[in-house]
Amino acid sequence: MASSAPTRPPADHPTYEINIEGRLHDWNKPTITPAQIRQLGDLPDDQPVIEINFRDNTEHTLPEEEPVEVKPGHGFGKKIGFKRGGR
Repeated sequence: MASSAPTRPPADHPTYEINIEGRLHDWNKPTITPAQIRQLGDLPDDQPVIEINFRDNTEHTLPEEEPVEVKPGHGFGKKIGFKRGGR
């Protein structure tokens, strides 16, 4: 008898989309750190990363040690993006 449970993609399959300065990047983990955001988006190491909530237009500078929970899918739930901080 076949299982009716949904199948999950392999761990190396991108299941998240991260918006960094207007560009979508595939990501396969449920969290991401500011350092990983910089690397993925090719942002300078000397600038802070800012979390943007597109629903209510609020911004939050991320501490280096604070991982961010990402949500799977495209356009579902809370829309979050990231950009480099100002000096």
